[in-house]
Amino acid sequence: MENFNIEYKSKWHDDYLKTICGFANAKGGSLIVGKNNDGNTIGVPGYTKLLEDIPNKIRNTMGIICDIALSEDNNQNYISITISPYSVPVSLRGRYYYRTGSTTIELTGNSLNDFLLKKAGKTWDSITEDSYSIADINTHTIDKFLSDAKESDRIFSVDNLSYLEILDKLGLVENNYLKRSALVLFGQDSYKLFPNLKVKIGRFITDDTDLRFQDEIEGNLITLLYETMSILGYKYLIREIEFRNIIRTEKGEYPIEALREIILNALIHRNYMGAPVQIRVYNTKITIWNDGGLPDNFSIDTLKRTHSSKPRNPLIANVCFKAGYIDAWGRGFIKIFNSCRLAGLPEPSIEEMDGGILITLYKSDYNVGGTIGGTIGGTIGGTIGGTIGGTIPLSDNQIEIIKLIELNSNITVRKIANNLNINNSAVMKHINSLKNKGILERIGGTRGYWKLLETNEK
Repeated sequence: MENFNIEYKSKWHDDYLKTICGFANAKGGSLIVGKNNDGNTIGVPGYTKLLEDIPNKIRNTMGIICDIALSEDNNQNYISITISPYSVPVSLRGRYYYRTGSTTIELTGNSLNDFLLKKAGKTWDSITEDSYSIADINTHTIDKFLSDAKESDRIFSVDNLSYLEILDKLGLVENNYLKRSALVLFGQDSYKLFPNLKVKIGRFITDDTDLRFQDEIEGNLITLLYETMSILGYKYLIREIEFRNIIRTEKGEYPIEALREIILNALIHRNYMGAPVQIRVYNTKITIWNDGGLPDNFSIDTLKRTHSSKPRNPLIANVCFKAGYIDAWGRGFIKIFNSCRLAGLPEPSIEEMDGGILITLYKSDYNVGGTIGGTIGGTIGGTIGGTIGGTIPLSDNQIEIIKLIELNSNITVRKIANNLNINNSAVMKHINSLKNKGILERIGGTRGYWKLLETNEK
C-alpha cells in the first residue's frame, strides 16, 4: 500500500515530475513506476528508454539528480525513483510543488512566500522593513509589555535602556532596522503596513446570515490582545450572575482561560499576510478562526496531546512568552480542553478550514429557542432576587433585548427595533413579556431608563 513517502504509478507520465518536485521540497520519498495502488508489480513497458529519459527530464526541468533503479518482482520489472530532500527550493518550470501527507500541492501566494523564507532559514517575522524606524513604534504598548513581563519574571533588566535598545535585546532589530515582528507587536499604525492585522467580531443568532451587530478592532498585537478580550466581555458575552452572601458576582459564559488561550493562539500563530482573525458569537457557541494551517507533521490530534512548540512566528511568540501571555511548551490547547472540562462544558472542536484553524467553544445544555444558558444565567444564580425558581423561557429576540439593555439602559424602543430588524409594536410585546416575567422594569417615563431586575427590590 502507498504511504506518505511512497507513491505507486502503473506507468510513467511527465506529469509525475510534479510529485518528484514535491518530494524534493519536502522530506523526500520514492516514486515507483510499474506497480498498482496496492503495491503489486504489473510491469513497465519500454523500461529501457524510460531509464534514460526520466533522469534527463528530472535534471533538465528541475536541476536535481535522483537515484533511479530497475528492479524485478515475479518476473515483472518496475522502476524505483528515490528523491532526496533538498535544502534549497526546487522548482519545476518556474513552479514550486510540495508534498504534504499523501498529496502533492502547488505552492502559491503566502504558502510559497513562507516556503521560500523557510528554505532560506528565515521566518516571516524576521524580515526587516527598512522604511520604518523607532518613530513608528507605539511606546505605550512597549511599556505595557514591560509591565506584564516584569510580573511574569521572564524579562531582562531594562534599566537605562532606550526603546530601540529594548527592541534590539528582544531580537526585533537587525542593523538598526526594525523587523516585521517589532511592527506587528508594537507598531504605531501597524494595520497600514499589514492591512489585515485586525480582529473582526460578529454577533449572529440563528445562522451566519443573521448578523445583528459587529466590531472591527485594529492595532498592534498588544492592543489587539487586550481590546479583543475587553469588547467580547462587555458587549458580546452574557454574564452569569450569582448572589453569594448578598455579594453580586459574575461568571463568564465560557472559561476565561480557554477564551484567552484561543485568542492568543489565533493572534500569535496566524499568517499575518492572510485574512483577519474572525470571531463569531452565537447563542449556543463561539468560534474563533485564524488564517494559517498547522505546522508540518502536525494534525488536529497532535494539538490535543502534549506536543513540541513550533511557532509560525517565533520572534513574536518569544516576546509574548516573556510577557507571560503564553508558555513555550505547546500546552495551550491542553489548557483549553482542561478548562472547558472543569467548567462542565462540551469538548471544544478544532478543524482545519479555508486555509486556517477554526476552534469552537460550546455552551452546556443551551436551549437555542428558549433560554439563556438553559436559564437566565442559570436562572441568574439559581433565582432572580431569590424568588424565581426553575427556568424562565425566553425567545431569541427577548434574549437580544436583554443584551441591548445591558449595553445601554437608555436605549429607545426604536433603536431596539432597528437592531432586531422588527417593528416597534413587536418590541413592545417582548418588553411587556419581560416585565410580566419579572425580568425588566421601566424607571421613569420618556426620559427614564430600563432596569434589569437582578434582586428582589420591587
